[in-house]
Amino acid sequence: MADFTAGWYLIYTKPKHEKKVHIRLSEMKLTTFLPTRKALRHWHDRKRFIDEPLFPSYVFIYLNDIRNYYDGIDTDGALYYVKTGKKIARVDDVIVGNIKLVQEAKNIEISEDRFLPGRKLVIGQGALTGLACEVVEFRNEQRLLVRVELLQRNILLTLPSNHLIAS
Repeated sequence: MADFTAGWYLIYTKPKHEKKVHIRLSEMKLTTFLPTRKALRHWHDRKRFIDEPLFPSYVFIYLNDIRNYYDGIDTDGALYYVKTGKKIARVDDVIVGNIKLVQEAKNIEISEDRFLPGRKLVIGQGALTGLACEVVEFRNEQRLLVRVELLQRNILLTLPSNHLIAS
């Protein structure tokens, strides 16, 4: 850990512990991010909208120093940091920023499918202004794609075409 770099990292949590880990880390004054979306859940007697994590079992954490690293992993419910090889994997600030913008959209889908590179665009209007994305074909529709390579996931959403400008 001698070559530690401040930035965003991912903690893998116990199943269904994302919100608890996020709250505990926030109480320790650590900067965290838990992307969620509204989802309609059906029970036998009712329907209700709940906030569910976009990436189950993952919490983003901003580590300033090695002390934050150990505080994060010592949190109850946290299992380990996501690694590439033997090093903990750093998440690009642009990806975290894009996820923060995208989570506000309504029609979000998470996909593990592989997509060929699409047309690169930037959103020019609306709540997602400034988001760099790709346009791809998904289920016979044009969708916006934000890649999260570290998690091997893609975020897909629908947006009116008049909000898009070529990059």
